[in-house]
Amino acid sequence: MTGRVLIVDDERSMCELIQTDLRQRDIAASWFTSAEDALRAVHEEEFDVVLTDIKMPGTTGLQLCEQVVANRPDVPVVVMTAFGSLETVVGAIRAGAYDFVTKPVEMDLLAVTLNRAIKHHQLQEKVKKLSEQLEAKSDHGEMLGESQAMLKLYDQLNRVADSESSILITGESGTGKELVARSIHNRSRRASAPFVAVNCAALPEPLLESELFGHAKGAFTDARTDRKGLFKEAEGGTLFLDEVGEMPLAMQAKLLRALEENKLRPVGSNQEVAFDVRLLTATNRDLESAVEEDRFREDLFYRINVIQLELPPLRSRGTDILLLSQHYVDQFAERAKKHVVGLSDQAAEKLLAYSWPGNVRELRNVIERAVALTRYEKLAVDDLPDKIRDYRSTQIYIGGSDPSELVPMEEIERRYIAHVLEAVGDNKTTAARILGLDRKTLYRKLKTPDSARICD
Repeated sequence: MTGRVLIVDDERSMCELIQTDLRQRDIAASWFTSAEDALRAVHEEEFDVVLTDIKMPGTTGLQLCEQVVANRPDVPVVVMTAFGSLETVVGAIRAGAYDFVTKPVEMDLLAVTLNRAIKHHQLQEKVKKLSEQLEAKSDHGEMLGESQAMLKLYDQLNRVADSESSILITGESGTGKELVARSIHNRSRRASAPFVAVNCAALPEPLLESELFGHAKGAFTDARTDRKGLFKEAEGGTLFLDEVGEMPLAMQAKLLRALEENKLRPVGSNQEVAFDVRLLTATNRDLESAVEEDRFREDLFYRINVIQLELPPLRSRGTDILLLSQHYVDQFAERAKKHVVGLSDQAAEKLLAYSWPGNVRELRNVIERAVALTRYEKLAVDDLPDKIRDYRSTQIYIGGSDPSELVPMEEIERRYIAHVLEAVGDNKTTAARILGLDRKTLYRKLKTPDSARICD
């Protein structure tokens, strides 16, 4: 069943008619012929929507609506009225009705209205649940999420945090790899010591070596004093090397030697210095492919990849998108001093449907923009960028009975490989695992005459 409706009408035959029709549409329904009995049921049981007649003896439908809205504001109320005057409609809306239908009831229209109300309630319930989870202090710092993918990640973090092994954190750009590294550090026995992070892609090789290992006075023109470097700044704690896959080969060799010996040599110095740090690294590149293509040292790869944690892309995290969105709405609304409390149903649906190639970083940017632009207390679809409003999910269609529409098996394979590569952010190692191929076989398929089309 897609939802549960409570029907309230003083005519038993009308209740039974609607109940029978809704059950045929996979909507569960219960009914009462008095508002008083219906109110008790609303307090004792869970319903997605209340459908009530307006004119009833004793407590009227409008009074019932007011009481449901006052005591169970999460449950939308749809009213039925045989009096189609504007005054009646306005009264229903003022009483807090979600929507209304007129009698005699047209069943198809009623089903559409109720399905919309059910979807509204269920979406609001998800947002409510996620907001409650958000208010509870997380054991993982700023990392938020209750999807199966994130629960698996939390479990892995709990098991590896207090280890001294090197950890490689992988995932697409914007998935929050530094947050994971900080969570590992904060849960480790080194938590009271420094956490030091550096982006290897942001520094040229000579400067990167000096940043990591330090330098001696006079090592180069601007080296007026000794500098101890990030390895020593992180002494006793954790050193996080982000985008380690961008590190030049020559620097990789120096890093490997330092890790193997637990000693480093500052630039321009003849003395080696011992260090005590736990190394965490991260990359959005496919390092196994980089090793095979001689762009990353195999020995260094195995040295830093004792334990690998793979961060899920945002598109695979389901309603975590709403949890994160609510978090950012609260954050940016407070910063902007605006009364923005959440998302409209339609905006939430658009966010859930979008593929999020930029992951959490992109979502944060979108919500910040939307909060700045909105004129409402809930973000609307018009507050979202065009690419999200107009997004259409890509589908692989292989059905059809028209022989002219059918394609060869090779074409089906080509399309599916392209679909998997897109889904995993072009990570060929992950794609090969999903496809049930070894990487060499996947590379061979990518080098066929159609390979350019696969990568389109």
